[in-house]
Amino acid sequence: MEVAIYSSTPYERQYLDEANKAENHKLRYHDMSLDMDTVELAAGYGAVCIFVNDKADAEVLEALHKGGTRLVALRCTGFNNVDLAAAAKLGIKVVRVVNYSPNSVAEHAVALLLAINRKVHRAYNRTRDSNFSLDGLIGFDLYGKTVAVVGTGKIGCVFAKIMQGFGCHVFGYDPYPSKQFEALGLKYATAAGEIGERADIVALFCPLTPQTYHIINSETLKRAKPGALLVNTSRGGLIDTEAVIEALKTGQLGGLAIDVYEQEADLFFRDLSSEIITDDIFQRLVSFPNVIVTGHQAYLTREALTTICETTLQSITAFEKNQPLENEVKVA
Repeated sequence: MEVAIYSSTPYERQYLDEANKAENHKLRYHDMSLDMDTVELAAGYGAVCIFVNDKADAEVLEALHKGGTRLVALRCTGFNNVDLAAAAKLGIKVVRVVNYSPNSVAEHAVALLLAINRKVHRAYNRTRDSNFSLDGLIGFDLYGKTVAVVGTGKIGCVFAKIMQGFGCHVFGYDPYPSKQFEALGLKYATAAGEIGERADIVALFCPLTPQTYHIINSETLKRAKPGALLVNTSRGGLIDTEAVIEALKTGQLGGLAIDVYEQEADLFFRDLSSEIITDDIFQRLVSFPNVIVTGHQAYLTREALTTICETTLQSITAFEKNQPLENEVKVA
């Protein structure tokens, strides 16, 4: 099957080509993301393969449909960038990667947490300049601290288990309780307010939906324990960035470690080191010494990339052969 692959990177192509040896599709790689300016590149292709910051809204899907596309394959778990209702109306199938490597994202979240707490980023920059002063680098023991895991799917459960290993008190918050989470001997908060009252660390692992959009906002931050740390490796839209900036300024929020950003589509997955970044909110955010930002790399392990590429291409093969689509996403 002919597949137009958007937002592809050199390292990703290596894994896609390897996975494609078993599927034998015709892959056409594009560096640019999918939107109305680039959708014409998919004309004549039965499937398009997209990533987290590609746009598949109603207008783009209509254009894809006119060009002959009948399948949108997401090589990620989240699908908030796809208008599922519009896709269903047009008869376009949508598939995603339900499970690739929860360990990769959970472990990155732990790395971010350790780095922001123990000021690793600041210490690294200092020692490179032969500055070995320890002033301003005091952190706290994770042992005995309370961690709120918001979203207790596969990734949240792995993170919770790791935090238990540190000796933390862990509890969850999720409208859909997980038996796997409870099997760890962990309990859920009965109300959202408990997160702020109890948590020294809040880690987000929930999908971006209308219900979770800006779940971290000025009101939830006011109720947070002063000095709490916030970690987000899920979706940028979970956080109201301007509200977080205000909380950082007042010290209500003790630190922020994120791998995602609400307006990341204009920044992430490209080299902008020689350009002026005009996103003032992002520039303010990274100016804080108690903020760490990585560029949506939490999933980036060999194991995860292999599974993502194999699963995506297998779904395309299943579609081509009119077989059941195990990873299909439908309108709720």
